Amino acid sequence: MSKSAIFFLLSLLLVACGQVNRTTRLKLAHGLDVNHPVHKGMEFLAQRVAEKSGGTMEIEIYAGGQLGSERQNLELLQIGSLGMTKVSASVMENFAPNLKVFSLPYIFHNKNHSNAVLDGPIGQKLLLEGQDFWLRGLAYFDAGYRSFYTKDKPIQTPADLKGLKIRVQESQTSMNMIRAMGGAPTPISWGELYTALQQGVVDGAENNPPSFFLSRHYEVCKYYTINEHTSVPDILVIGTTAWNRLTPEQQTWLEEASREATTYQRTLWQQAEEEALEAVKAAGVQILYPDKAPFAESVISLYNTYAEDKMIYQLIQDIQNFSYD
Repeated sequence: MSKSAIFFLLSLLLVACGQVNRTTRLKLAHGLDVNHPVHKGMEFLAQRVAEKSGGTMEIEIYAGGQLGSERQNLELLQIGSLGMTKVSASVMENFAPNLKVFSLPYIFHNKNHSNAVLDGPIGQKLLLEGQDFWLRGLAYFDAGYRSFYTKDKPIQTPADLKGLKIRVQESQTSMNMIRAMGGAPTPISWGELYTALQQGVVDGAENNPPSFFLSRHYEVCKYYTINEHTSVPDILVIGTTAWNRLTPEQQTWLEEASREATTYQRTLWQQAEEEALEAVKAAGVQILYPDKAPFAESVISLYNTYAEDKMIYQLIQDIQNFSYD
C-alpha cells in the first residue's frame, strides 16, 4: 500500500475517532415506570439536550430501577459510576439535610405555592445543598401530593393508622410524620413494595395517584385516602464528577433543558393524576376524601421539634410566608 493511501486511511480513522469523542453521553437512572409523567419529563429533557447540542450530547435513560434504588443511584453518582438520577427530595435529605423541609406535612398551601417556592430563590438555593456530597441538583419535577393507601381497612382519621405498618421512603422526616399520626413507619425500597404489600410485611403505603396506579399497588390495596399530607418534589440530580467533565457550554445546555423539562412535566401531571384516579376506581379501589384538618393537627408536634434548629425553623417560616400571587 502506498504512503498516500496509508495517510488517507489514517486521516479517516482520526476523523471517525474525533466524531466519537465529540459525543458526550450521560447515563440517567431512576426507579419509575416508563409511562410515569416524571419519566416522560426526562425523555423531554434528553430530547432538548440533543437538540441544543446539535447531537453532540446524549442522555441515556435507564428506567424501572434497572441500576438500583434511589439511594444506590445517588451513591453511584458520588463515585462517578453514573451521571444523573431522579430521586425524591425525601431520599435526598440524607445527603443534603436542609431538604427535609420539603418532607414536612402540609408545608405548602397549594400547588401554586409549591411551584413558586421551588422556582424561586429558596428552591434554587436548596438544589445546590448537596454539592459538598458530590451531588448537584438541576431541577424539580412535580410529584404531586402523597396520600395513604391500605389493604384491609380505610383511613378516615389519624386514629385509623394506629397499629398499621406503613411503608415510607428512607427519610427520617417521613418516619417521624407517620409516628406523629399514630402509625408504624417501615422503610422499604420502591421496587420491593408490591411484594411487601402482598405478603403483609406492611399494611399500606403512601404516594401520589400516578405512582399508586402504575406500580399496580391498587391490585393489593383497595382503599385510597386522599388526605394529601405531603407534596415532596422529585429532584433531577447530576454527580459533580459528571458535571465537572462538561464544558461551560454543555452545562448551560443541560441547565436550560432541565428548566424546560420541568415546565413540560408539570403540564402532564394533572392529567396523569385524573387518569390514575379513574383507573384505580374502575379497578375497585374505594377512594375517600376525609377532613384534612385532623391529619394536619396530628403533626403539629413534628414542627415543634425543629424549634431548636434555627436553619430549618427559618426555612419553614420563609416557605410558609413566601408570596406566590
